[in-house]
Amino acid sequence: MIDTHSHLFLDEFRDDLPDVMARAREAGVSHIFMPNIDSTSVAPLLRVCHDYAGYCFPMIGLHPTSVRDNYEDELRVVERELVTRRDTYVAIGEIGMDLYWDKTYLAEQQVVLKSQLDWALAYDLPVVIHCREAFPYIYKVLETYRHTPLCGIFHSFTGTQDEAERILEFPHFLIGINGVVTFKKSTLPEVLSHVPLERLVLETDSPYLTPVPYRGKRNESSFIKYTLMKVAEVYGLTPEKVSEVTSEAALKLFRMPQ
Repeated sequence: MIDTHSHLFLDEFRDDLPDVMARAREAGVSHIFMPNIDSTSVAPLLRVCHDYAGYCFPMIGLHPTSVRDNYEDELRVVERELVTRRDTYVAIGEIGMDLYWDKTYLAEQQVVLKSQLDWALAYDLPVVIHCREAFPYIYKVLETYRHTPLCGIFHSFTGTQDEAERILEFPHFLIGINGVVTFKKSTLPEVLSHVPLERLVLETDSPYLTPVPYRGKRNESSFIKYTLMKVAEVYGLTPEKVSEVTSEAALKLFRMPQ
């Protein structure tokens, strides 16, 4: 299994990270991909990925909820990391737009998103997109990249069938599924019935969005097995087959050996 999106470098894991990593390995997790948040998270992100080199892989990006008046300074940090440590990062993420809390920085989020999409093309890196209450805005930005090699993941997808179909219009994009699919009131199982398995990857978004049966507790990479089992149920396939297909898609996107 591959956890394509996990924040194990956050303070929530400060006291027991070795145990968390050990449980992930024991559960069968072979790779953990870690998106950056903003300038404050670069150092802890790189430290964890250094300590668990070959197992944890860092991305660099500016998260939309960190877009404020100082967004230009934050973007310079991302650009500096790309220039000075290009070979360190496997993707640009997480990036995107988040209008759940308010729309104060809507225009700035659009500017930041476009800047980072341009860098993804310039540095030939995939992107990991965060989308919350912002699909029409993100889709409009992505439309201008339709005929480019841009590739990536729509992380933590919880949208409608129509939104899923619009993502699938972009042949180089995958849909990231996490513990939300296990929630009792989730509509994802029905939506996924219209999505080819080959276009999915699995994630946890640890420490958030913990799957059933641990919902309400801190999430961790080992819990990805519960998402895997639910997705296997939705597709009527074995967990082994779902793991094989989704892992192959993830490794291909991040350009790693199969």
